[in-house]
Amino acid sequence: MQHPETDPAPQAAPPARHPVQYGSFRAYLFGRLSAMLAQYGMMIVLGWQAYNIARETMGTQGAAAQLGLIGLAQFLPLFLLTPVTGWVADHFDRRLIVRATLLLLIAGASLMALATFEGWVTLPLIFLIAVLVGIARAFNGPAFSALAPNLVPKESLPRAIALSSVAWQSGSIVGPAMGGYIYALTPWGAYATSALLYVVAMTAMLLIGKVPQAARDLTRHPLRQMVDGLSYVRQNRFLLATITLDLFAVLLAGATALLPVYARDILQVGSQGLGHLAAAPAIGAAVTALWFSFRPMEREVGVRMLAAVIIFGMATIVFGLTAFMPHGIAMEVALASLVVLGSADMVSVYIRSSLIQLYTPDAMRGRVGSVSQLTISASNELGEAESGFLAALVGPVTAVIAGGIGAIIITLAWARLFPEIRLARSFDPPDIRPNGAPAPPFAPTAKETTT
Repeated sequence: MQHPETDPAPQAAPPARHPVQYGSFRAYLFGRLSAMLAQYGMMIVLGWQAYNIARETMGTQGAAAQLGLIGLAQFLPLFLLTPVTGWVADHFDRRLIVRATLLLLIAGASLMALATFEGWVTLPLIFLIAVLVGIARAFNGPAFSALAPNLVPKESLPRAIALSSVAWQSGSIVGPAMGGYIYALTPWGAYATSALLYVVAMTAMLLIGKVPQAARDLTRHPLRQMVDGLSYVRQNRFLLATITLDLFAVLLAGATALLPVYARDILQVGSQGLGHLAAAPAIGAAVTALWFSFRPMEREVGVRMLAAVIIFGMATIVFGLTAFMPHGIAMEVALASLVVLGSADMVSVYIRSSLIQLYTPDAMRGRVGSVSQLTISASNELGEAESGFLAALVGPVTAVIAGGIGAIIITLAWARLFPEIRLARSFDPPDIRPNGAPAPPFAPTAKETTT
């Protein structure tokens, strides 16, 4: 029997430690940011070189089609390898997977630095490196994303996932700006910088010791396990909605894929202007990430994600319309619209990535992460292909504007088809139901159902 007069009051649970207080997570965060900066800095330069080489023998629309092929070359390896890479991330040491792929990327970036310095860059070489990048990303994406939750205790997990998402998104937006600016100064230096950043990422990953990981499932055939990620997403309407929203919206609104066209032939600002254009989304994303670090989002996350994608589409339309504006203001409007685009994209990715990680059990994170990565790559690289090919058919300006309109239409349709998104209230991790499916974030609690 308890005696209120004498028994001590129950102690409140200590507050969760911030993820950066854990050494392994700090190394992971630094390594992931470095790798993403290198990867996306490399990708923008590959596109710029391919477009310029093609323009020597082709018109604007024919050269734009080469940008589409670059995106396709990166997407196809990931598309073909997705079932395997997710299974590998769930069954083998995720640190070793990341390290091996970083070695491959170091080799590719170094080769392009040498080829650019000596002047023997060709379209076939660019496509070969694009395929290599696609293969490396196919394996390190699921391993990287699934590793973060293994480095911190459960109570610190939501912030860890958010920080991991911010590092990935910051690198994906700041990287192109970095690549564009360095290429304007010294073309081979852009690739050399990427190679150096990959080395930094490798060093950071070597600092991470052995981490806990879910036990391997040895009772079922590997081929059956490989399709588990697809089945899990398909059966969970909430995850399906959040993943496919990004897939279709960003697939259509691929304005950044056509930045080389706008920089050279529409706004006529050259490689230095390309750096400015690529930096604009980075500024928007960085400011938004800084805001979240002080004022983390907690409520109405679903509605805010939908709003962010709509704003993303509107900013894309404004960017496309700069082709019809006076030369004196076109560049300023283009930069402003891209800042807004980057900010909206950061909000969307921050929410979506956090929800996907939090609503997936650790044993499935590699396979679900590979499905998520496939859709992200489809929206980015396949989106680049779509934008490039559409630009070749109807012109780059029409392609950008139509893509922005399409993103808005898709978002409104998803809000109606999947009310689960609109009803998502918070990032609070749900309980996992007996069948393995997580309770959706809007589901009533046990207390609510009994009152």
